[in-house]
Amino acid sequence: MFPERFSNLPAYAFPRLRALLDSRAPGGPVVNMTIGEPRHGFPDWVPQVLADNVEGFAKYPPNDGTPELLEAISQWIARRYGVTIGADRIMTLNGSREGLYNAAMALLPETKAGKTPTVLIPNPFYQVYMIGALSAGAEPVFVPATAQTGFLPDYASLPDDVLDRATAAYICSPSNPQGAVADRDYWCELIALAEKHDFTIFSDECYSEIYRSTPPVGALEVAAEMGADPERIVIFQSLSKRSNLPGLRAGFLAAGPESIIRLRQLRAYSGAPVPLPLQKVAERAWNDETHVTENRALYQAKFTEADRVLNGVPGYQGPEGGFFLWLPVADGEQAALDLWTETGIRVLPGAYLSREVNGEIPGKRYIRVAMVTPKEEMAQALITLRNHLYQ
Repeated sequence: MFPERFSNLPAYAFPRLRALLDSRAPGGPVVNMTIGEPRHGFPDWVPQVLADNVEGFAKYPPNDGTPELLEAISQWIARRYGVTIGADRIMTLNGSREGLYNAAMALLPETKAGKTPTVLIPNPFYQVYMIGALSAGAEPVFVPATAQTGFLPDYASLPDDVLDRATAAYICSPSNPQGAVADRDYWCELIALAEKHDFTIFSDECYSEIYRSTPPVGALEVAAEMGADPERIVIFQSLSKRSNLPGLRAGFLAAGPESIIRLRQLRAYSGAPVPLPLQKVAERAWNDETHVTENRALYQAKFTEADRVLNGVPGYQGPEGGFFLWLPVADGEQAALDLWTETGIRVLPGAYLSREVNGEIPGKRYIRVAMVTPKEEMAQALITLRNHLYQ
């Protein structure tokens, strides 16, 4: 016997991609632009911090994070967003995905007003949002995040009966895969909607430190300006993109005082603490902005290069943040297959990040291209891609 709640899941995006491409030979030197794994160098002090703290592998680490790490995160939030969040409202994570899933487990009620609850999810979306909703016994409601909505979901457009059953809304800014940034007005409207219909906002902000020129506004700072209920927001962050440390598996969440109690309780039973030497690296990383500024400059140069190469491509819109290009094509699967078999460039069909709703798949006519390779290699690959798909 197996649970029905997972019975109709499609294959995850990357197994689907392997099934599409791997039985066919590449048409040229392989350039992998599928996965969002940063390939810039991580800070040069990381090995020394690990070496200095290697004895920590002999100890069980604190589940919620060391006091020093939690304080470093608290100070970073204050510097970045101008909001005071005490260490008692922060919890470390093995990467943001752990928190994005477990927040649904810890915080979402089984029913709302005697009915099955809903969880609001942008479409396309990071796949863990859907699994979190299903695991909590909620009904995922996929809301288009398309060019017509500025590549962010218009949750206010949903019927009142759906909103009244909502227990949470996931939102990612800058968005994955489109690179759209929620501005202050968007956050104000979403927080007001959450207050009106009594649901929690799960704000995925792990791309927040990669942007063109202006730092994206965060959910916590807008909520504080509005005087919103502190239980209304849970934010999720990670060092994967900010510090080029995807393998460190070091992230955090920050939540209201009641929510953090429930989140910490669940993690005490089911979570795997981040090892002490890795917490020391994370502490140093959150306290240092120099490497972040240098990293951001590399991505800003890539934004400029992508704009140059793809200028004139119909429908091209450069991202405001993050490191993905969301490129319009006639059919994403066919475009990915053609690029692989004819050029060796490997990209992800947008449909693999989307769910069909009312016969529509928002990502079907897009491909996602990760700008993680060195700039020169990326530029050449984009030229090849442009010439192959758009000329």
